[in-house]
Amino acid sequence: MDDIAMHGGDIYSYMEMNGAKPLDYSANINPLGLPDNVKKALAQSIESYSAYPDTNCRKLKEAVSAYEKFEADCILFGNGAADIIYRICYALRPKTALLTAPTFSEYGQALENTGCKIEYFGLSPEYGFTVGTGILEQVSGKDIVFICNPNNPTGNLADRSLIYKLAEKCRKENCILVIDECFMDFVAEKKSYSFIEYLEDFDNVIIVKAFTKIFAMAGFRLGYCLCSNKEILLKIEKAGQPWSVSTPAQVAGIAAIGDKDYLIRTARIIDEERGYLSKNLSSFGFTVFESHTNFILFKAEQTDLYDRLYKKGVLIRKCANFKGLDDTYYRIAVRCREDNEKLINAISEVIKNG
Repeated sequence: MDDIAMHGGDIYSYMEMNGAKPLDYSANINPLGLPDNVKKALAQSIESYSAYPDTNCRKLKEAVSAYEKFEADCILFGNGAADIIYRICYALRPKTALLTAPTFSEYGQALENTGCKIEYFGLSPEYGFTVGTGILEQVSGKDIVFICNPNNPTGNLADRSLIYKLAEKCRKENCILVIDECFMDFVAEKKSYSFIEYLEDFDNVIIVKAFTKIFAMAGFRLGYCLCSNKEILLKIEKAGQPWSVSTPAQVAGIAAIGDKDYLIRTARIIDEERGYLSKNLSSFGFTVFESHTNFILFKAEQTDLYDRLYKKGVLIRKCANFKGLDDTYYRIAVRCREDNEKLINAISEVIKNG
């Protein structure tokens, strides 16, 4: 079962071993599911799938440019956010890097693949894993800094004023700053936290985003980055293969980005259900960390909670493989009320049975 927990969303290993589909709380996917207009667009465009996809993603660029209010020529698409992250590392070949801990593991794996030396800025549970100004002191001598905002797996946000100071510090040190905003669209006040409006002022900053979570499109693998430095973008583009974004993924992305009602409904259900889950998790005596997105990190005394819920057909994310966390930390997604009640009932049964 250890391999299943390395990353969220591996329902296939579970089904192979158990012959049934689990209730998956390990992957942080929008509980509303794939938008209806995406399904319609895919069905209507099916005859076009026999041709090679547009390597420049022209129509998708126009749609995302309008959505992000950012120049289309400064947007690059890839096979999910992970593809973009690996391309950045392969293209720029940094020698030294700074990461927070805990944070998304793919940054470290991509950097290690290029032989990069990694230093960590530890985030403390006593302060809710908040990024402090101390991170500025560790930028010196680094070639690249990754920061996830909102952070995965903690769910908390870094103040934009601090990110701005970090971008300035990185520029002074001739360092690239990569800001992962893949979960930013779940944040109610995202305009107060996203760094996109400042991108034109910094040619050393790259923002990574994805359709994966917010539009429940994990199976399509569609991510992108935004950067005002076209020379850097060209290097990142050349670090990957030309047909990395399929035609169905481009069609789905264009349809999804125009569905404003879907995003409004998402914000409402995530806010309501996150509160429901946090309250119930706290009632079990767990330490629940404040989250601003569609997942929750909590700490429990039970180190076998994952295994016991697994036996009940429920997958959660155990977080011991995140640097800075141990086997008492778990992460769950925020889903619809019907599923959330099943999860809470399953945890209650596990605790009552010792």
